[in-house]
Amino acid sequence: MRFAPARFAPATPVRVNLASDTQTRPTPGMRAAMAAAEVGDEQAGSDPTVWALCDRVAARLGKEAAMFLPSGTMANQVALATHCRPGDQVLAHEDAHILTSEAGAQSAITGVLVHGLPGPRGQFDVAALESAITSPSRYSPPQRLVEVEQTANRGGGACWPADLLCAVAACARAHGLTTHMDGARLLNAEVALGAPAAVQAAGYDSVWLDFTKGLGAPMGAVLCGSADFIDRAWLWKQRLGGAMRQGGIAAAACLYALDHHVARLAEDHANARALAAGMAEVPGLLVEPPETNLVFFDTARTGMSAAAFAARLAAVGVLVSVVEGTRARACLHLDVSTAQVEEALAAMRTAAG
Repeated sequence: MRFAPARFAPATPVRVNLASDTQTRPTPGMRAAMAAAEVGDEQAGSDPTVWALCDRVAARLGKEAAMFLPSGTMANQVALATHCRPGDQVLAHEDAHILTSEAGAQSAITGVLVHGLPGPRGQFDVAALESAITSPSRYSPPQRLVEVEQTANRGGGACWPADLLCAVAACARAHGLTTHMDGARLLNAEVALGAPAAVQAAGYDSVWLDFTKGLGAPMGAVLCGSADFIDRAWLWKQRLGGAMRQGGIAAAACLYALDHHVARLAEDHANARALAAGMAEVPGLLVEPPETNLVFFDTARTGMSAAAFAARLAAVGVLVSVVEGTRARACLHLDVSTAQVEEALAAMRTAAG
């Protein structure tokens, strides 16, 4: 079995890349900001651009302190390792990224267990959380942490309502549990809901923001929490090799994204709605209504697997991602224009036909 990705060499030039918002390219303005960044040694605390980014994100998310990390997956794993001890249990949705997409890192690195909770569109309610909370017993793993993902990727890019986030956090706190928010697309939720990120994250002991998705930076995530939490998290950042030396070059891209790429997320949401509306008219495609920039769809009625349908699209230069079976995803981002949405729809009509 191969784990390394194959070298990407499409037979057909890519015309519309709907595979993921992680595939955005730095804009000319972002590249200029990176080239002009003032830098130092991030690990030694002497990179002023990294500090500027951390201070700004901590303030935006309503937390005391922050640290810069290479990726969102590392942010999740640093947070879990800082909050938990080996043998502890984390309560999260059954489709959470930490369960489906991080290679079992929480078990391999930290030795914690994740108990998946049910619920529609990647969200669970207070009743589901209450039913999973157990009385302390020497026969059961200690329950330590409740985790939510905003937006819920496999839930269709769905936004947890701010009041539900608050209720879940209050329930966790009432049972003595700490809380963590995977905020990979938190600013997509801020734009879609009109609720500031700090309001959504208010009840959570830690939260991180990804800059490599809709915000369009080439790398980086910022993990936030109390000053004590971030101080302890540095031990795990060191253990996982997360120091980035002249990280200000990457941090400058993230600062540029905060200045230029947040409000425009609404364009991605509008394009997602337009794409979904057009796909709903393609015979054989069953489309989930999008809330943000992700459009999930099912290809079963076309008689094809998602992989077969994606292969037909790739043959004409349109990329989508395959989830599993007949479920697939199209992702809108700053490198996909309204005209390209129409181009993708034309390719889908042909592929389905």
